[in-house]
Amino acid sequence: MSTTAWVVLGVVVVALIWAVTVYNRLVQLRNRIANAFGQIDVQLKRRYDLIPNLVEVARGYLAHEAATLEAVIKARGQAQGAAAAVRASPESASAMGALAAAEGVLGGSLGRLMVVAEAYPDLKADATMQSLSEELTSTENRLGFARQAYNDQALEFNDAATQFPDLIVARLMGFPPAPMLESTQSEEERTAPKVKF
Repeated sequence: MSTTAWVVLGVVVVALIWAVTVYNRLVQLRNRIANAFGQIDVQLKRRYDLIPNLVEVARGYLAHEAATLEAVIKARGQAQGAAAAVRASPESASAMGALAAAEGVLGGSLGRLMVVAEAYPDLKADATMQSLSEELTSTENRLGFARQAYNDQALEFNDAATQFPDLIVARLMGFPPAPMLESTQSEEERTAPKVKF
């Protein structure tokens, strides 16, 4: 074999080793994103499990606030459906966007429920309601940290998959950008709920 053939073979081997290394790193980063979403999913399930208990405690005190209670239950169902869609297709930016929107609606309706509950001293003083409210607050904090961890992993993956020369392997092997979670989708979601008595 000639020297030129050895050089060409060496370049091909180095390029192949580089491509395999980049591919394995992208797979590892994509798996970290899935793990980060798994942590979000755990907190979402915890939140979804707390909501019916919270609504049931509040229902006895808020008989004439049925619309608020029904809005929370409806938003919970939509958020659960959106979370299931993301579990089925974690790389889907549209599914992740739908989850963020559904979670925004759920957060807004829970916020309105808590504001309404503040106006009822008996409900506010109920030990079960206090306990559930504290659990929900704790879960919301954990959920915020889990979302941050997800976005950090998605950013690391997106950075790796879009920088040259690794982007060549990412595009050839079908690594789409990971969707980021956004806290709000529109200006109206950024405004605080108004409650009138």
